[in-house]
Amino acid sequence: LTHLGPCHFTGTKVCFLTLDTYACKPLHMYLKYRFKGLKSLFLIPSNRNSYKKNICIDMLRQGYHESFSELFTLIQKWNALREAAGPGSAIWQQKSLEEQPDKLDQLCHFLTRAEAAQRAGHYEEVYDNQLNLAYYCFNDPEDKWLSNYFYEQCFNTAQLIKIDGGKREAQAHANMGLISEEQGHVMKAAEHYEVFYQLTEGSTWKDETGHTYNSLACEHLWRIYTLLADKMLENKEHQQAIKTLIKALKMAKEGGDKMMEGEATYYLSLAYHFAGEQQTALSVNNGNSTCGILVWKESSSSSS
Repeated sequence: LTHLGPCHFTGTKVCFLTLDTYACKPLHMYLKYRFKGLKSLFLIPSNRNSYKKNICIDMLRQGYHESFSELFTLIQKWNALREAAGPGSAIWQQKSLEEQPDKLDQLCHFLTRAEAAQRAGHYEEVYDNQLNLAYYCFNDPEDKWLSNYFYEQCFNTAQLIKIDGGKREAQAHANMGLISEEQGHVMKAAEHYEVFYQLTEGSTWKDETGHTYNSLACEHLWRIYTLLADKMLENKEHQQAIKTLIKALKMAKEGGDKMMEGEATYYLSLAYHFAGEQQTALSVNNGNSTCGILVWKESSSSSS
């Protein structure tokens, strides 16, 4: 091992790394780490390193300082989540991130590729590597926090991409909308879906199932507007709910899904009904056979 002096990494959690080589045997070689915020200096025998430490050393040797810092931050975040949840929680029973070599390998692989692409100014490649981590590598329920973290990173990176016509930015808004909706932030989700819709108007972009991005945007907006209107109806805000459901119906029609359009029409007619506008409620239903089926199903379930 070659003797290395202190390496200062600006903007990372690492204060310095020194590698001391002793003139005797390899057993006496030690790695010294000091991290910001830690008061003590750790001496770790190099021949007894954990898998995590070996990966970190490899990252640093290859010059991937930002990747090392990000990996270290994620491990700290997992430990903090576990401590906050406490004994008896689901996360308490799980292995820590640093005890899962497969996940460490995936993180190392894609983080370093993303860092290399960032140095070259290829932000679309940065995004793609982050998306691989979010979508493919960490899609198990226990890894939801990791997946969400990388979707957020994708969102930040997407703002820097100028060569794909806004496709990745549209993807990022859709994914952030889903995260916000899942977390109960309905208004925030609506904002993301609206930008997703605007970015996909007139495009032919499709997802892996063959659905166009714009039809997905319409579906997301129909769903989120319906959720917002439902809350408004609970609060007796009938006119605001009607306005929101009119937007939901517009999205359903643009999306081209007849069942979705029927549901949107049905919910709008209900809003008019609750607002005391019976005649308008009937006229909204008029001519929509799908809506009639939904009304029949609703009345049947109520009578039973």
